[in-house]
Amino acid sequence: MSYEVKLKNRVANVELIGQEGDKILVAVDGKEYTLDFVKLSKGKYSILYRNKSFNLELIPGSNAKKYQVNTFNKSFDVEIIDAESKYLANRHKSTEDEGESVITAPIPGRVIKIMVEKGEEVEAGQTLIIISAMKMESEFKASKPGVVIDIKVSEDQSVEANQELVVLEYASEEA
Repeated sequence: MSYEVKLKNRVANVELIGQEGDKILVAVDGKEYTLDFVKLSKGKYSILYRNKSFNLELIPGSNAKKYQVNTFNKSFDVEIIDAESKYLANRHKSTEDEGESVITAPIPGRVIKIMVEKGEEVEAGQTLIIISAMKMESEFKASKPGVVIDIKVSEDQSVEANQELVVLEYASEEA
């Protein structure tokens, strides 16, 4: 299992590679660590690494992906960024700004259908592209009226997470 973990301004890629009893092997940004990891009670853990002991307390935050992590003398706000979080963040990006907007793939998948052409004017809510990922089809729509500036993929193409799909230019909203 692989996750991105946001701690202050840093985002680290954390992967659980394996577990045998209390020993776990994790990789943080590609560097591997073998840890003794013991759950003491609900939300409380003891970690032993290179003969140093670390006690952690995880306190759930405002949603299931946010935690406050307390150690003996420090406290951190941590956010787990998984495929679902990336997908939701991409689908709910703020649309207040005018100018260029890039629609990206939240997770790896395959382009099923491109519903627009370069230079085409689009309306708010109009479907631009359909991606198949994790056995689901997702429609990506224009959040407000604009023009398709560029289409960076083709139908039936495999795409990676964060790959650019469609570039839009939103017109300024006049009062």
